Amino acid sequence: MNIGTKILAALLLLASTCAFADAPAVRAWLDRDTIRVGETVTLNVEAKAGVGAQPDFSVLKQDFNLLGTQASQQLSIVNGASESKTLWAVGLEPKHEGPLTIPAFTVGSATTSPLQLTVLAQPAGTQGRAGDDVFLEVDAQPDAPYVQQQVRYTVKLYYAFDLTDGNLAEPQVDGLAVQRLGQDKSYIATVGARRYHVIERHYALTPERSGPIEIPSLTFRGSALDVGDPTGFFSRGRAVGARSDAVPLNVRPRPSEWTDAAWLPAQSLLLKDESELPVEVHVGDPVTRTIRLQAQGLGYEQLPELALGTPEGAEVYPDRTETRTRDDGEWLYGERIRKFAFVPNRPGTLTIPGLTLRWWNTAENRAETAELPAHTIHVLPATGAAVASTPSTNTATTAPDSEAARSVSPVVAGSARPTSIQRWRLLAIAGFTLWLATLALWWWMWRRRSSSRREDERAVATVDVSAQRAAFLRACSLGEFAGAERALVAWARHERTDVRNVGELSARLADEAQRDALADLQRVRYAGASADGVATRLQAAFKNGIEWRDAPMRRAVEPALPSLYPEHS
Repeated sequence: MNIGTKILAALLLLASTCAFADAPAVRAWLDRDTIRVGETVTLNVEAKAGVGAQPDFSVLKQDFNLLGTQASQQLSIVNGASESKTLWAVGLEPKHEGPLTIPAFTVGSATTSPLQLTVLAQPAGTQGRAGDDVFLEVDAQPDAPYVQQQVRYTVKLYYAFDLTDGNLAEPQVDGLAVQRLGQDKSYIATVGARRYHVIERHYALTPERSGPIEIPSLTFRGSALDVGDPTGFFSRGRAVGARSDAVPLNVRPRPSEWTDAAWLPAQSLLLKDESELPVEVHVGDPVTRTIRLQAQGLGYEQLPELALGTPEGAEVYPDRTETRTRDDGEWLYGERIRKFAFVPNRPGTLTIPGLTLRWWNTAENRAETAELPAHTIHVLPATGAAVASTPSTNTATTAPDSEAARSVSPVVAGSARPTSIQRWRLLAIAGFTLWLATLALWWWMWRRRSSSRREDERAVATVDVSAQRAAFLRACSLGEFAGAERALVAWARHERTDVRNVGELSARLADEAQRDALADLQRVRYAGASADGVATRLQAAFKNGIEWRDAPMRRAVEPALPSLYPEHS
């Protein structure tokens, strides 16, 4: 390798190390944290490449039968940075029931966290009789839920032979909303003296009414290979089937002490402010409050709409609510996220309102309150506001021509009875003086109208610029980058009429921070780059106005009167 190749490889390695510096060097997890005696569980240990060799799993032999270890390599490339990982998967079969601890493993200089596994006794009754070729096991928790509370319904299919096909019915119950969770899990379990393949499936059942509700039995129909049939490989095999037990539920109504309109029976609830509210702003600067509501055991449809009141001294612009429902294989997680932009319109004290939400903790069986406190902000006068000056009124005084004045004096001072020629001369001079006065008065009125029109245009332009600036900052606070780009170009055109787009605006900016912020905006809009922090950088860069590299273009001043000799102009 030449020196250039070595330097490039070192830079790539450094970039990869920095990109994934926050990820743990080694971690461990179980595919399930609760099993029964006779079932198997998989322990996964993942480590970054070069951290160390395979850990010593022999310490697990005291409580588990080790069923083999598999190792695999993973390579991922994110934003040009590569990362390699090694994954070890170990099959474990517990030797006894009860809570078991998976100890920490050391890989190189890194150590995993201990894990807890709960091993339950084998089920008793008709669902899991030893010797059956196939059977179903179902479980519902809790069996006495509140109305609209999630019930975790688990279905396990056990079969002791190879299946060629099969169909497991879905639960369908009047009065229950059914939603399937995650992916099916497959593992090996021992029931009695026989080993089975197991398919485990989870559902979220939501009662829509109170009272007794019965989950009917589920059925499985399939085909199995018959080892005693020499043509079984080419045939569909023998038909097999199984039926589960029905599960009764006693759905409780809302507690009598609950008087709020929104009924929220959740395992846990989070009400969080995800924005950093400032202590001090100026008039016209938007303040954004982002609120996240998340509930465990509820879908987003069950969560109330997030709303904040309008405080005195500000206008509020709520954004569209972002909603989603996800699951972790056992629980539903409903989520609502909404942004509120507050734009203060006067100096003083602005109080961003808070939010209070009551919910029912199903884990503790009691009412609780989630609260988001109000926030006080000091509002200063607007920065960079243009003060329209009062147009000055200049009274134009036109004095009579000096020569004409001198020629009048002798006439006035002369004979008391002037001749007819003198009278005509007097009338001509007076008419000429009146014409000059009329011309001066017309010129003064034209100048006054022009000055007033220019002041009006400047005032309108000031109002338009303020509106466009407020629209730009408001769009940034709401994360609407297309609207922010339009408002910024419109703002710039009021100050430089020849600016047509963001590219021309960037070329004429004197401030490097503003040019960098525009480059980030264009990468988000047209290159699919990440939008994290772009809105904040745009607001900070253009908060105090546009920093131009050149002076504004002056408009040509039109002459007050048309040219006497246009051919020589």
